[in-house]
Amino acid sequence: MRLDTSQQMRTDMKLRMAPRMIQSMEILQLPLMALQERIDQELSENPILVDLRESTAPEPEPEPVAAKTEEAAPTQTDEFDDWDSFGEGHRLSRAALSEEADRKHDAMQNMASRPESLHDDLAHQVGFMDCEPHIRAFAEFIVFNLDDNGFLKSDLSDLIRDFAENITLEDAEEALQLVQRLDPPGIGARNLKECLLLQLTPETPLRDVLHRLISDHLDDIGQNRLPAIEKRTGYSLDLIKEAIEGLSHLNPRPGARFTPTNSQYVLPDLIVEPTERGDYEVRLIDEHTPQLAISRIYQRMLKDKQADPVTREFIQKKIQSAKWLIESIEQRRSTLLKVAKAIIEHQKDFLDKGPESIEPLKMQQIADRVHVHVTTVSRAVDDKYVQTPRGIFSLKRFFGGGTTTADGEEVAWDTIKQKLLEVIGKEDKQNPLSDEEIVEALSKSGLPVARRTVTKYRKALRIPSSRQRKQF
Repeated sequence: MRLDTSQQMRTDMKLRMAPRMIQSMEILQLPLMALQERIDQELSENPILVDLRESTAPEPEPEPVAAKTEEAAPTQTDEFDDWDSFGEGHRLSRAALSEEADRKHDAMQNMASRPESLHDDLAHQVGFMDCEPHIRAFAEFIVFNLDDNGFLKSDLSDLIRDFAENITLEDAEEALQLVQRLDPPGIGARNLKECLLLQLTPETPLRDVLHRLISDHLDDIGQNRLPAIEKRTGYSLDLIKEAIEGLSHLNPRPGARFTPTNSQYVLPDLIVEPTERGDYEVRLIDEHTPQLAISRIYQRMLKDKQADPVTREFIQKKIQSAKWLIESIEQRRSTLLKVAKAIIEHQKDFLDKGPESIEPLKMQQIADRVHVHVTTVSRAVDDKYVQTPRGIFSLKRFFGGGTTTADGEEVAWDTIKQKLLEVIGKEDKQNPLSDEEIVEALSKSGLPVARRTVTKYRKALRIPSSRQRKQF
């Protein structure tokens, strides 16, 4: 059955809108640095786009695009063809190619050189060890099977099977002992106990005491069962505490210092500043974002009826792609600003008094306020940061549920967390509060919460249990 004209028009519109909507959602979700990278990529791939901030000089005339035969001409369905897909005749000008080469050169210059890895360092050390060649070869094989913390998680029997040459279990154990003598101490251990024992030397204070505690009482130390250790070892509590202090100086992850930290630099998308009226002004930080426009030269070429049809079709598609990008970026700016303003208005007390005054807030509330779908709010706040007088925060930081106090007032879960920290901070360290007792203390403050909630937030805040917090 054929669609009538109106149905066909609606179908065609949906098909045309789908790519635009997808691109718009993708652009909205990008944080500022990723947006700038996306724009740079589009500038390099779409000759129709120009950055008005780069130069005020007139645009250079593009080199003509060679005519194509009918067989090679792109079809109407190839809506997002790249410039390269039009063949050798469609080359960028020499100036554009030079500019692209400079761009890539600058990018390579700004790339950090790869630091020496744990495996590189250990393999270098193995090369200087005095041993038989087959032992050294298997030691290097072990080194490259260590995890990032320096542990050997594979069984020696499995490594022997995977090794290219025949080697006995005795030789494999000798190679492992060689690896375990490398620096940093503790490398090549198969478990935490072995890792810590490898780090003990004859010069280690209380070496014999530490050796016994590590060998037999690691679990007791983790659970703070010091009286049990005292009973089983005959050591005094003072001696046990002194040994545990020495234990804290050993490294449970000796290889971790080689792992790149890749510090994430947060670039805020927005800034919030107080006004003389006592409220807050929200504005976008986009001074360094390229200001895009469509090349006038290519627009004139499109209007030239004498121009090569293949060239005109290419230009038309690239102009359409450029328009979609520009509209998506503008839509992102508008939506992000509206959402951020609504959030800041709701969380004014957070900025006035501090994080402990945060209000419960759901994304649906903001969606209703700015008249968008809740998924739009979710994309708008995803991985976005705002600079405020109280510091830089993720926009998601301002969302969260809460509970109702005895007076009927809504309180955010962040406020509960702050109060939990306060209660634990004031407890008797020799008789710390259980989770049930913390529930009672919060209830007396007008904050009724369940014990499982206290346990959940205590763990989220990395606060040990009452037994582990106990000081003897």
